[in-house]
Amino acid sequence: MLRLIFYFLIAPGFLFSASIGLLSSWIDRKVTAMVQYRKGPPWYQPFADILKLLGKEIIVPEGASVAVFFGAPFFGLVAAALVSTMIWNFNLDPQKGFIGDLIVVLYLLTVPSLSAVIAGSASRNPLAAIGSSREMKLILAYELPFILAIFTVVFKTGSIIFGDIISYQAIHGMAAAKISGIIAFIVALLAVQAKLGFVPFDASEAEQEIMAGTLLEYSGPGLAMFKLTKAILLFVLPVFLITMFWGGIVISTWTGILWFIIKYVLILTAIILIKNTNPRLRIDQAVRFFWGPVTVLAAVGFLLAIIGL
Repeated sequence: MLRLIFYFLIAPGFLFSASIGLLSSWIDRKVTAMVQYRKGPPWYQPFADILKLLGKEIIVPEGASVAVFFGAPFFGLVAAALVSTMIWNFNLDPQKGFIGDLIVVLYLLTVPSLSAVIAGSASRNPLAAIGSSREMKLILAYELPFILAIFTVVFKTGSIIFGDIISYQAIHGMAAAKISGIIAFIVALLAVQAKLGFVPFDASEAEQEIMAGTLLEYSGPGLAMFKLTKAILLFVLPVFLITMFWGGIVISTWTGILWFIIKYVLILTAIILIKNTNPRLRIDQAVRFFWGPVTVLAAVGFLLAIIGL
């Protein structure tokens, strides 16, 4: 029991993922500042922001349900930490997987976005409600191509168990080394950009339009939990892509650790570049983008996997 608590709260769960995620968010802010000819914050700024928010006053909107208002960010944070714990454990020991563990992870990856929808709805604020509406539409938009991309790998490996997927790639090479795998990875990367709520898919928190959107009424620990959730996802989602498409993680050797760091930095760089080189899409444009060319691209990748390319 104590071992499970350690895995979830310390490493590879909450504390480990949150620390790496906050450092990654600093890299994001630093690169963004360089693009805008600014100096940017020091490396410890994301940690200081969280500590400052934890000490702030808690304000609940009048008429809002306290349980729902604080439950939404809490469940999003727990889901993100649980995904990190599961993915790392499956990589460290593929035998720890269970039938359908990939399906469980896919469900859990949806919880943080749903928590943002619930949070905006519970805020009793018109702008937050608009943010919730946009977030729900975005979820409906990107989940279809994202699932198609993931099941391209499932079809190639013949399993919905992480351990089998990792073992298959260890024998036959990375899924992203094939044409269908490359296409599926690109689609999944675009969906990850939307799951993170980064530009060009940040309509639900568009500061110039609806202020902070779903997070408008949040302050103090509630806002800190949302920021921690996004930081953990900034670490966990690239790790998920590495596991599914780039052969998984090997930390038994220094070369394996170095190779993982290189993979993570490459994906993080791609996410940051997309964020800083594209304008925000309107929610209708984002939906058309995912249901149109991205879904078609995902379907093409799946068909190529079926015919063996």
